[in-house]
Amino acid sequence: MAMLIGRLTRCVICFALMLQSAVLLADWREALPNARLSGSGEMRMFGFSIYNAQFWSPRPISGDPLTAHQPFALELTYSRAISRDDLVAASLKEIRRLSLNSLSPELMARWTQEMQQAFVDVRPGDRITGVYTPGEGVRFYVGDKLQHEVKDEAFAKAFFAIWLDPRTRNPELRAQLLGEAKP
Repeated sequence: MAMLIGRLTRCVICFALMLQSAVLLADWREALPNARLSGSGEMRMFGFSIYNAQFWSPRPISGDPLTAHQPFALELTYSRAISRDDLVAASLKEIRRLSLNSLSPELMARWTQEMQQAFVDVRPGDRITGVYTPGEGVRFYVGDKLQHEVKDEAFAKAFFAIWLDPRTRNPELRAQLLGEAKP
């Protein structure tokens, strides 16, 4: 009887570990299972490649209007080394530029802290993916690992506006991501 209980206990422990490892190994595609590549493009500055971007969405047709009620993923694969601090600073600069309202110093400090947790120093080939979940916020994956979740829809919208807002600094990349233009 003791052997049977011991064996059963080991089976339960193995099953629990398998379930936990599946969650830890799950990548962003499991959060957005119906996503299809809508578009892709390259961000270049002064002739140098910074990153390649891919926009994933369950929208039925590329080029259909994007709404705030649709989940999506934006995957950036970096071509050069960039520090976490530089990624955060560039994101904050664009969020401020695109904001229609003034953003309080407290809010910007909170968003800075969230991005510090979400981003890492990147090297060529590293990938960071942001998954927008309507009504919730954004999950950031580094490679295939969930790095950080920000449960703040206002932050998520402000962050993704960097690429998706019509006033983005790179309208050609926006058009390519949304399937409105050929790369």
